[in-house]
Amino acid sequence: MWMSDANVDVIRAAYEAFGRGDVPAIAALLSEDVDWRFAGPKRLAYTGRFKKAQVANWFADVAAADDVQAFEPREFISGGEHVTVLGWERCTARPSGKVFETDWVHVFTVKHGKITRFWGIYDTEASANAR
Repeated sequence: MWMSDANVDVIRAAYEAFGRGDVPAIAALLSEDVDWRFAGPKRLAYTGRFKKAQVANWFADVAAADDVQAFEPREFISGGEHVTVLGWERCTARPSGKVFETDWVHVFTVKHGKITRFWGIYDTEASANAR
């Protein structure tokens, strides 16, 4: 059983919304000035730095590039306003149809119940080999 931590609860809610495909619920958890970044192969539309107005498109770009078959946030590490999440996923790269699996790390900053920063990274070699 995990102990409740308000910032971890915000991040868990975001992952639950992702699992439902509820991007508007995720957007509601973001601050107006959120700094959303994802590191990965530069040729993928979902790598780079994004503003709140671009985050919905960011999720659409992820879905256009990768059919996410399994997505597992496995460990939530709380550090005050920072929450680090370690996870794993299995995807089918589009359009190649090749499956890849990767561990990932997501780092969030939460202030006043809103996500103010997201930084994500995964195994870029696994992704690139599937393309």
